Amino acid sequence: MHEFLRQATQLPTESTQQAVGYPSLFLLVALGALVPVVPTGALVSSAAVVAFHQSSPFSLLIVFAVASSAAFLGDICLYWLGQRGVRSKNGSKWLRAISDRAAPERLAQAQRKLDEHGAMVLVLSRLVPAGRIPVMLACLLGRMPLRRFARGDVPACLAWAATYQLIGILGGSLFPEPWQGVVAAVGLTLLISGAPALWHRLRGRSGR
Repeated sequence: MHEFLRQATQLPTESTQQAVGYPSLFLLVALGALVPVVPTGALVSSAAVVAFHQSSPFSLLIVFAVASSAAFLGDICLYWLGQRGVRSKNGSKWLRAISDRAAPERLAQAQRKLDEHGAMVLVLSRLVPAGRIPVMLACLLGRMPLRRFARGDVPACLAWAATYQLIGILGGSLFPEPWQGVVAAVGLTLLISGAPALWHRLRGRSGR
């Protein structure tokens, strides 16, 4: 039984992981930036766990480069689509999708921070769960040029990729088997992502 479980959880060879894993990571992270329902942080952490257990010294660096570049590409595409909606008289489905995911109070808070700190708010918005969309919408409504948004989004995506990769490295270093580290990293990432929503819900109940 133990041997069966070991074989079932054994990962493919490193070459197979790299040939399939890196393109898949890029596509899923970019898609997650465009359609904010994919837990991209968990994807990066899981990829970092697998890379941590590989023999190649560049595996972690490649994961970082793939994740950050995919996040940047997704952000830029979403912002460009949002700009088209702002300029259009009837708006666009992308702009409506962004607006629907931003609570009015969070949007107002993002607009205040954007006025005070400028594009550097993008860095914090990427690190705070559910903080990216309100800030992006505030940038759109404030008519921030795409070039300026891109300059602020570069350090934001780099910091985001580094943070979730560190979570994966932590999970990989605590457990001998890669699959155990993946489970731990995904669990920690989902806990971090869900904590703000749980906190707001608890505050809402206590305020009644």
